[in-house]
Amino acid sequence: MTTKQITTEALALPLAERVSLAQALWQSIETGLDDVAPGEAIEEAIRRDEELSSNAVIGRSHDEVFSAARRAI
Repeated sequence: MTTKQITTEALALPLAERVSLAQALWQSIETGLDDVAPGEAIEEAIRRDEELSSNAVIGRSHDEVFSAARRAI
C-alpha cells in the first residue's frame, strides 16, 4: 500500500480514530528524537534562526511546506 493510499484510508476514519492514529504516529516520531542530544538540538535551532534572520536562507510558509509534502507523496 502506498503512502497516498494510507492517507486516503486514514482520512476516511471517524474523528476519534484519526486522533488516535495521529497520536500514535506522533509518539513514534518522539521516540526517534531521543537520539538527539538536547544541546545539539538547541545549537541547530540557533543556527537555523540565525540563517533566517540574516536572510541567508528563505523560509517557507506552513502552506508551502504542506503543499510540497503532499506533492512528494
